[in-house]
This record gives sequence, C-alpha cells and structure tokens, in this order.
Amino acid sequence: MTVTDPDLVPDEAEQRRHSLSTAAARNLASTTKSTPQMQGISPRWLLRKLPWVSTQAGTYRVNRRLTYALGDGRVSFFSTGADVRVIPQELRELPALRDFPDDEVLVALADRFRQREYQPGDVVVAAGDPAEEVFLVAHGKVNKIGQGKYGDQTVLDTLADGDHFGDDVLLGGEGEWEFTVKAVTPVIVLALPWRSVLELNGQADALRAHIASVALRAGKPQNKHGEAEIEIASGHEGEPDLPATYVDYELHPREYELEVAQTVLRVHSRVADLYNHPMNQTEQQLRLTIEALRERQEHEMLNNRRIGLLHNADLKQRIHTRTGPPTPDDMDELVSRRRKTAFMLAHPRAIAAFGREASKRGVYPGTTNVDGTQVVTWRGVPLLPSDKIPITPQHTTSILAMRIGEEDNGVIGLHQPGIPDEVQPGVNARFMGINEKAIVSYLVSAYFSVAVLVPDALGVLEHVEIGRA
Repeated sequence: MTVTDPDLVPDEAEQRRHSLSTAAARNLASTTKSTPQMQGISPRWLLRKLPWVSTQAGTYRVNRRLTYALGDGRVSFFSTGADVRVIPQELRELPALRDFPDDEVLVALADRFRQREYQPGDVVVAAGDPAEEVFLVAHGKVNKIGQGKYGDQTVLDTLADGDHFGDDVLLGGEGEWEFTVKAVTPVIVLALPWRSVLELNGQADALRAHIASVALRAGKPQNKHGEAEIEIASGHEGEPDLPATYVDYELHPREYELEVAQTVLRVHSRVADLYNHPMNQTEQQLRLTIEALRERQEHEMLNNRRIGLLHNADLKQRIHTRTGPPTPDDMDELVSRRRKTAFMLAHPRAIAAFGREASKRGVYPGTTNVDGTQVVTWRGVPLLPSDKIPITPQHTTSILAMRIGEEDNGVIGLHQPGIPDEVQPGVNARFMGINEKAIVSYLVSAYFSVAVLVPDALGVLEHVEIGRA
C-alpha cells in the first residue's frame, strides 16, 4: 500500500497517482438522474377527495328552494383607542335590518350603541330578565347557557367576535331572556336599548315600515332550515279537505363561474431542441408548473373570498371552540351538524393540537387508510391535513367538515374538461409563440371552482387555538 506524503502539494500527489481518479472516470460514465424534485408539492386532499362536476360555458347554477333569509351575518367594528364602535352599514347583518337602504338611519342607530366590558365569569344577561337590548359581541367569547333536557345547565352555543343576540328586540318583541349569557374571556359588547330604537322609530318612518315588513316575512310558514313550507296533511281520517301546495324556488339562484390560475412558461428553444435526453425538458418544466398551479388551485378553493370554502360556509354552520384548543366535544359538535360527513380538513398543527387535547382526556382517536396513507379519524370520519388553511397571528385556525357529491347535496368541485390544448382535466397549455430571443412561451391555465349545494353541507370550527402545549 502506498502512503501519500502529507507534505506533497496536490499537483505532486496527482503525479504519484497509480490509478485513474474518480473525477476523470466520471467523464466516461453516465449518471443516474432523478426527475426534477419540488418541495412545494403537498397531498392536496381537497382536490383528491372532492367529486368533480363538469360545467358548460364555465358556469354552474345552484337552484334551491326558496329560503326566507332575514340576515344572520357577522357585524364588523372599528376602534379608536379603547373606544369600540360598530360600522353603521354592518348593521344590515342583523335580521331586522337586512337590505335597509337608509344609511343615515343606520348611522343614528350605531351612535346609540353603548360599550360594556365584562371579565371571565361575568353574566351579560340572565335568564328570566326582561329582554330589552340588542347585543353585539365586539371582542371575546361568551357562552349561551340554558336548561338541558333534565333540568341541568348546559352550553347552548358559543358566540365570538362579530356575533350578536337579542335581535328580536328590534322587531318590537317583548319578553324575557330564555338563556343566560356568560363571558368566557374578557369581552367587549355593544348594547342597543329598545327605548333608543323607539326614539328613532318616531323620527324614521322608513325604519318602522321596514321592520314591519321583516316581521311579516318572519311569520310566513317555514321549516327549521328557513325554507318555504310545503303543506302536507297526515294522520287524518275520513275525507277532510287536503292542503294544496307547491314548491317555491329562489328567484335569483347563485351562479358559480370558473376561476382561473395562470402563468406563462418560457423555455429557450436551444434547451428544448438539444437537452432532451433522457428527459424532455419542456415536459418537465410543464409538469412542475402544473404542480404549482394545482397548489394555488387548492389554496384558492379554501381562501378565495368569492368561492373559498372558509368564506362561503353558512354562518349558522360556523361554530366556536368552547375553551380554545380543539377538544373531542368541539369535534363532536362539528360532525353532528350534518348527515354523512365525508371528511374533515385541518392544518397539521390543528390535528396535533386535537391529539393533545384527546390524550389529556384519555381518548385516543382512531386511524384509517386513505389512498395508501394512514390518517387520524374521529367518530370514523377521516381528519385530513391541509397546509392551505391559514393560521392567524394569534395562532388560531379553522377545521372544516363537509358532505360531498351532487347526490348527497354536498360540496362539489367544478371544472370544464375538453378545453383546447388540454393536458389535464381543466388544465391546458397553449403555445404563445417564439420571440426574437428564441424563447418559446406557453400559457398554462387551470380553470376551477367549488360549490356548496346546500348550507349544511359545509361546517367550520373557528378560533381553534394551536399554541397551547
């Protein structure tokens, strides 16, 4: 064995080499190459598990039974220092003020709200007290507590930022609170006394007429979902007069137009002509571009303000965690709000937070195999991870639960296969030409949308805290 003198410089050591070096040998060898790798590729469970429905002319119309939607939205606020005020136009989110046109009256109403603050455990309203005020939750979280089936106290609902209660006061209803509202966290609420509404009603005939029309609509027969009732007789004897009925439809159904994600892929003609072995350069460039488009597609289907599921969930299907982190009780509440929940979607950190809460209670969620991957389940429903669900600066996020498919009146994906120069369903790459620098350009486009066929097909557990260990 020859020992190289450590004092020799590299050139001298090379002169004393007795065999071919590996660096020189590689000039005659063929390397084994991988295809180009991309760290940004995620499982994209939403795209994989949604049923995809073909559209015509890029539009899908969702026809529904007529629903008496009186308004049930969330109210927005602004603050100056510690002073919190409601945005007057946002008062249209209250049922009695939906579609009210007069901004001046709304400004007068907004000025009559009074700010109150409560600490955890404080009672905001007590069951049995006169219901004389409308309350807007500007910040914090409160529990609605009522009597359970066997007389015990139970949490009926959890309200948080932008929610409201006592709306019937605006309709002139007189009565008592049927529930107690207690602060869970430090809470800021804005309260509007009924006497302030009376004062304004005397000055604004338009408001009085509007509230009267809302009260009239609220009295129309409807089922528990707010849909126009279909009158049916049952359990009768003899030959009574049977009710005549018909099924009414929404006059202005929602239409979903396909969204688009696009980019221009550029490849130099010399690269495309000469460097194509063992892999086609243009094909690899296109493959990775499509992967990036699909990632953006899933992001838009969750976060886009027009079609995104996080923004299009019905407000009655949005619930809050009871304590902050996602507990088994919260997940039960989320799953129980719809039939045939197909899967839940959550950020991986939210899934980890749920696992911690379940372990604290000695409860261990199950697992199942979904497309070759082991995933966590709760009550038999797969809990699929998605890093496209945002995490707020306050370390909170959301968990979605959905029923899917047209046959089950669920959530569906929309696309239009068969478009020109299609490379995947709903994705095409169109040749744009070669410029004076010999660069070939392709327009790569993905067309898509997502529709919620009926409101209870999609539910969201909001304000899920993930920062607690």
